[in-house]
Amino acid sequence: MLEGNASCPDCRLPLEARHSLAAVLIFTIVVDILGNVLVILSVLRNRKLRNAGNIFVVSLSVADLVVAVYPYPLILSAIFHNRWTMGPIHCKISGFFMGLSVIGSIFNITAIAINRYCYICHSLRYDRLFSLKNTCCCLCLTWLLTLVAILPNLFVDSLQYDPRVYSCTFAQTASMSYTVTVVVVHFLIPLSIVTFCYLRIWILVIQVKHRVRQECKQKVRAADVRNFLTMFVVFVLFAVCWGPLNFIGLAVAINPSKIIPQIPEWLFVMSYFMAYFNSCLNAVIYGLLNQNFRKEYKRILLALWTPRLLFVDLSKGGTEGVKSKPSPAATNNNNQAEIYL
Repeated sequence: MLEGNASCPDCRLPLEARHSLAAVLIFTIVVDILGNVLVILSVLRNRKLRNAGNIFVVSLSVADLVVAVYPYPLILSAIFHNRWTMGPIHCKISGFFMGLSVIGSIFNITAIAINRYCYICHSLRYDRLFSLKNTCCCLCLTWLLTLVAILPNLFVDSLQYDPRVYSCTFAQTASMSYTVTVVVVHFLIPLSIVTFCYLRIWILVIQVKHRVRQECKQKVRAADVRNFLTMFVVFVLFAVCWGPLNFIGLAVAINPSKIIPQIPEWLFVMSYFMAYFNSCLNAVIYGLLNQNFRKEYKRILLALWTPRLLFVDLSKGGTEGVKSKPSPAATNNNNQAEIYL
């Protein structure tokens, strides 16, 4: 049995609170697995969804699935036993995969934002920038950076069991300078990049709406509302779910002796489980708010009644591979306002 974080050696939540945390985590695991498996199957089955942008969506789903199949069940076990029972090796492995998933998710969300920015704001060069080869290289780079970002935890010894959240996770008090670096590199820089990309896209869409012909205005309005609502929800929920935990970590790193006693335990616990909950939201956002994914979800669920249809592509039209660009005529009218997700 692990003793836990030195800053909180005897933290134990009431039974009712533990039941609430367990319920949230069980819901997160179920929705995480179901939603992300649906996203992956949708892209595999439907030719219309096999494009460069959705390669990163599948990668994001894989990152979210990692925590649902290993670290979260171990956390659930710790909640039920009111202590860590899996030993130190599983603790380190669980913390490593937790970090791998978290950083991988953040970096993939950033890659998706960059991809959307290039597709809308640099449409003439998009096919060259995100060819199949370049997209695969970008994907490999995303995961290479993720691995590089998580490896220092093994040398700083920052992956520790925290009894307040029943998790083997990043200890904010392990190294103050390292904690600041983690918050900046893993949260603030990606947040800034995503903000820049979506802000530039939004500005361009507003400009296009004012330029298009009168008969195209309704179509453009539907396109930008549908797609930018999805992007905005992704961005806001990413910031909302991860913001509290990162800002608490930053505050603790700057002045631990003053800040740590002032942080209520319920706020600390809530910030962690808000972050955990984000892993089941991405599949819902990128899936259910997109018409093509939503239709494919329905087809897959219906195909469960006839398993032989499960891996049959029932989509109409579309081509396999990287999404081709619109014709020049469509580009002149409103291709920049009609964004795919």
